[in-house]
Amino acid sequence: MEKEIRITNELDEITALAIFVEEFCSDLSLPTETTMHINLALEEAVSNVIMYAYPLEEHHEIRLKASLTDNHLIFLLTDKGLSFDPTNAPDADITIPIEERAIGGLGIFLIRSIMNEVSYQRLDGENRLTMKKYIELG
Repeated sequence: MEKEIRITNELDEITALAIFVEEFCSDLSLPTETTMHINLALEEAVSNVIMYAYPLEEHHEIRLKASLTDNHLIFLLTDKGLSFDPTNAPDADITIPIEERAIGGLGIFLIRSIMNEVSYQRLDGENRLTMKKYIELG
């Protein structure tokens, strides 16, 4: 099973992303909690692209391909924005009080916490973020 959505780098596209994720997960009869977690991780990843990969006044395409292979959901997020490898970002230190933490990093922390595997490639001028989630299909 494979589905793809193409959106632009505008924050209101997060709604279309959420609908896409909910439909994909519903087709697989995934539990609501799993769907919510996946939606949160993908929203964080796409929001980072929307807010940081391109100059605000420019419109560009962002692609998300969702597929099921064996018991793994595989999400491939592709954009042609500025190169950024979230797998090299330091872990957010959630042990210190929130008012003392540096700004940023919690979204990447959430993605890493929710997904079982996260990898990044810069290939042919594209950022390719692959996120895998192990699921049990009944």
